[in-house]
Formats: sequence, structure tokens, C-alpha cells
Amino acid sequence: MALLEVKDLDVHYGGIHALKGVSFSVDQGQVVTLIGANGAGKTTTLRAISGLVRPSRGSVSFLGKSITNTPPHEIVALGLSQVPEGRGIFANLTVDENLQIGAFLRNDSAGIAKDRKRAFELFPILEQRLAQSAGTLSGGEQQMLAIARALMARPKLLLLDEPSLGLAPQIVQVIFKIVKTIVAEGTTILLVEQNAHMALAVAQTGHVLEVGTLVTSGPAAELARDDKIRKAYLGVH
Repeated sequence: MALLEVKDLDVHYGGIHALKGVSFSVDQGQVVTLIGANGAGKTTTLRAISGLVRPSRGSVSFLGKSITNTPPHEIVALGLSQVPEGRGIFANLTVDENLQIGAFLRNDSAGIAKDRKRAFELFPILEQRLAQSAGTLSGGEQQMLAIARALMARPKLLLLDEPSLGLAPQIVQVIFKIVKTIVAEGTTILLVEQNAHMALAVAQTGHVLEVGTLVTSGPAAELARDDKIRKAYLGVH
């Protein structure tokens, strides 16, 4: 059974048909990536999965159970967390308070303490910045905080939306190294990433979206070698 199953998903924003019959699945322990140009529907797909937009047609199942019209906080409680594009941290709260918010649905204090310790092993800089307002962190540190906060909910599936956006190349390398570590420790990831080269390097499976339609799917390594995809998304001519 797939961890996540997306079937025939349609999403409309007013008169705009943003997603048109999108179907794919995510298996446990995988990194699956959605690639495509700006406006292809990648973020909309994640928002429909996490309950932030309501599909006009189709279904989303997580752990074999339909979550199509489930409120976002209940979806988080089931084990599905999202790191939004633009990070979505609470800028006026401290790093510590942001991490506490990540665990707000939990009451297992020993488990929370363990996950918090693990977050500091993954992102040592956050431990040094605990009392600092999150809005004063650098872009890379904010991205690390956004991922750490999502992990505090102990998700089975993590939706990562544009983790490299606006970051220096060396920070991007750090973030993607941590993505690999997170997966190795048992969290499955659905990744939306404009840097298709990095995304396909870290993923096992890739799906290409064009104007709301899923046009190509396959093993990430094969997509990375596909001439059309190389020209369209990897800057190879």
C-alpha cells in the first residue's frame, strides 16, 4: 500500500483550472519530487494534499484513509507535515517558540525532548539561536528552522516546498544533505523544487507537471538523462 495516493485531482482557483486530473503515489521511504516551471501546479498539489485548498474533483489518501476534505490540523495529527514555500516561520517568535509550535499536537514530553535534541544534531546553529527572534535569522537558518519545526510533529510524510529558494549554493548543499539524512531515518519526503538538478539527484521517483497536468513520470535517474527534460528544466542545450 502506498503511503500517499493522489487520484484524478482537480483544483480550481475561481476561473483558473490549476490542476487537471493529477494522479501519483508516494511509497514509504522514498523521496518523490514534482518538477515543472513556475505556475505548473506544484505548490497547489502540495496545498491540496495538506488540506489548505479543497479539490474540485479527485481524492487524496494517506495511510489508506481518505483525507480529501480533512482539516489541515487533523492531517498533521495523522503524520503529514508541510514546510511551505517561503518557510512560513513565525518571525516575531523565538526559535524556541517556533519549535514548540511544531510539537503542539503532541503530549509525549520524553519523545518531544528526544526530537528536539535530534533537531539540534541536524541543525546545530538553531541551538545557538534559541532565544533569538526567528525573523532575525538568515535565509538559510530560517529554512533550517522551518524543516526542524515540521519534524517536531514527527511526520511519516514531509512535504517540502522549494527548500532551496533564495539560498546560497553552499547552504542548498547543506539542506539537501539533511534531506537525505531525514529519509535515511525513516521520514518519507514529497519534494517540490525549482532546482530540478538537485531534486532529481536526491529523489528516487520524479513527476513532471506542465500547466496543471502531469506529463511525465519515472525513476529520477532516467528523467535526469531524458533529453527533453534536460533541455526544459536542467538548463542543458
